[in-house]
Amino acid sequence: MASFTGTYKDELIATANAIAAPGKGILAADESTGTIGKRFAPINVENTQPNRVRYRELLFKTKGLGQYISGAITYEETLFDTATCGTPMVDLLKKEGIIPGIKVDKGVQPLFGTNGETVTQGIDDLGKRCAKYYAQGARFAKWRAVLKIDAATHCPTPLSIDQNAETLARYAAICQANGLVPIVEPEVLMDGPHSAEDAEKVCEKVLAAVYKKLSDHHVLLEGTLLKPNMVRSGESAATKCDMTEVAVRTVRCLSRTVPPAVPGITFLSGGMSEEDASLALQAMNVCPGKKPWSLTFSYGRALQQSVLKAWKGSDANIAAAQKELMIRSKANSEANLGTYKGGAGGAAATASTFVANYSY
Repeated sequence: MASFTGTYKDELIATANAIAAPGKGILAADESTGTIGKRFAPINVENTQPNRVRYRELLFKTKGLGQYISGAITYEETLFDTATCGTPMVDLLKKEGIIPGIKVDKGVQPLFGTNGETVTQGIDDLGKRCAKYYAQGARFAKWRAVLKIDAATHCPTPLSIDQNAETLARYAAICQANGLVPIVEPEVLMDGPHSAEDAEKVCEKVLAAVYKKLSDHHVLLEGTLLKPNMVRSGESAATKCDMTEVAVRTVRCLSRTVPPAVPGITFLSGGMSEEDASLALQAMNVCPGKKPWSLTFSYGRALQQSVLKAWKGSDANIAAAQKELMIRSKANSEANLGTYKGGAGGAAATASTFVANYSY
């Protein structure tokens, strides 16, 4: 925006465009200590700091990963960790040409006066933390707002939409003042039986509110990225969308709400299987309609499920796990370019990653 007065303008724009480069997307490796424990439990890996280091090191040392991954979101512990080889984690990423990022929100809290709706916390000390993260090498950040669809309780309520949009805008402005590209993530949960039509209406309303608040806070849109959910029917809906419908509804919703100044839209997978997340991204990139932004990925579970099952906590399986990461990263790179033919990966790639009322 013309009213942006921050000192990092050119750097923010360059970083956002580098992350949204053709054929590239984001690896979301920002699971909190509690959440990574839930990932480790099925493969019988103890949730200790040394094991977390070993796992993140496995990811970041994958040779050639930078061909498909432009940015990696880390948890604060990881950003300041050193790998077992003695190299700082951020330097492992930089060696692959991957831009380090950081999750900066502190999770959701109840929005009192509502029926179970939430607002995200972490604003109070955000400026100081962003300065510290920038000094450590991070160049972008992520903040997740969570909204739910529930027709019976009229959710999301106007209050929830307004408060989450306002907080996202404040976060974005603070990040840019400290040199970090903000990824704006208003996630409308796919829990529930709602139809794809209802989801589209809600997502359009939420995104319109978010971009109004970003404008009010003088956020430089060219130095931001958006991380939305895909528009689809609820997880327990009687009628499910096929990928073509997901693509058409999502692109239409975005075209009505997201300014073309935004360089990239980096989708979350929302509990889809690895393969479905890739196919949905492919469908969006080939469906008709104006798409002035890069439609790409910021996947966590949809990039790591096969990796974890191949690794099983054993150093002997590192090469096999890294192979799985490359397979899925390549599939999503191709989906961003509209050339993915499907079928990448093994059985783990088709297993759902859905977790009800997902939090981390």
